[in-house]
Amino acid sequence: MAVSCASFRVVAFLGLIYATLISVACSQSIAPAPAPTSDGTKIDQAIACVLMLVALVLTYIIH
Repeated sequence: MAVSCASFRVVAFLGLIYATLISVACSQSIAPAPAPTSDGTKIDQAIACVLMLVALVLTYIIH
């Protein structure tokens, strides 16, 4: 009985330390996400420019 009581105390103590470490780790990582650096308009403009260039080259080749 003495062995099981001692092992229970060790497990309980380790559980408390684990819970404390987890709560500290979680409380520090609740920072908000950074704002997006691009909303996609530059990508859309680049695609439009490439398509216009392709249309210009095709028109030049056909005529």
